[in-house]
Amino acid sequence: MRAVLTSATILPLAGCTGLLSTLDPAGPAAASIATLWWVMFYGATVLFALVAVLLAMSYWRSGLIRRLTPLQWILGLGVGMPVVVLTALVTTAFVQGEGLLPHRDGVRPVTISVLARQWRWEFAYPESPGVGPTIGVLHMPAGVPVDLTLESADVIHGFWIPRLGGKLDAIPGHVNVVRLLADQPGRYHGVCAEFCGDGHTQMRFEVIAHAPEDYQAALEASR
Repeated sequence: MRAVLTSATILPLAGCTGLLSTLDPAGPAAASIATLWWVMFYGATVLFALVAVLLAMSYWRSGLIRRLTPLQWILGLGVGMPVVVLTALVTTAFVQGEGLLPHRDGVRPVTISVLARQWRWEFAYPESPGVGPTIGVLHMPAGVPVDLTLESADVIHGFWIPRLGGKLDAIPGHVNVVRLLADQPGRYHGVCAEFCGDGHTQMRFEVIAHAPEDYQAALEASR
């Protein structure tokens, strides 16, 4: 029995980490998304438990259920509970969503251009003259905000680095900007999160976050 309970606990938690896990954040944007997810998860758990208790009471304590009038049920569960749940969810979403926006906090972000095409990612570094684009590998400094300008050469692609932030589309003829920050130097993985044709599943890329003092040297070495 103990082994069953241990497996039931460990196996679900094992899915919370990994190369593409949104629940193992490595940056503030991803942390905001993970926090919102956990709020929704625990909220859904509480609601499920409430429904389960009411269902059990309807079988074994039906007298208690009958004491409440239809109006009390409507006001309590039909009006009161949704107001509480939606208020908590919307408030959390606004607070956490604010952290995803590129604020002017006095720190100048590094700008990197991203061009998506079937079926690869090209990264250019306009602030580093003489450094050519890298294919399938994004170099960025850690601990520094990075503005990624997204464009597409053909169809819509979805730019997504789960451990650093949320998904944003690269659209032909339009430029989107996403701001990311890696807390620590390391390697992260990104994917195309929008079906874009036969090679969609191979449209992955690697992110290497360098210590700020090593960033320029890494770009020079990538030429």
